[in-house]
Amino acid sequence: MADSGAKFNVEQDIRKLVADILETEPDDIDGEARFVQDLGMDSMMALEILAGLEKKYRIVIPEESLAKFVSLNATIKIVGELLGKKA
Repeated sequence: MADSGAKFNVEQDIRKLVADILETEPDDIDGEARFVQDLGMDSMMALEILAGLEKKYRIVIPEESLAKFVSLNATIKIVGELLGKKA
């Protein structure tokens, strides 16, 4: 059961990070909304999110994974997978 709590914290942390960069409220972000097309994110914002994730979770995001970071839900899933490999 501890795993679901950790997952919730990861989701909450990533949602807050994305909201801070987009200058919006965390609850206003639909998990399926596409960062660029729906939320107006630009490449600098995307890099800021990736750098924040790498720093916070002490992970390295492989370059081939970058194109998969298209929505909040996709980002949470990828980070969760990377954290699972790290454990």
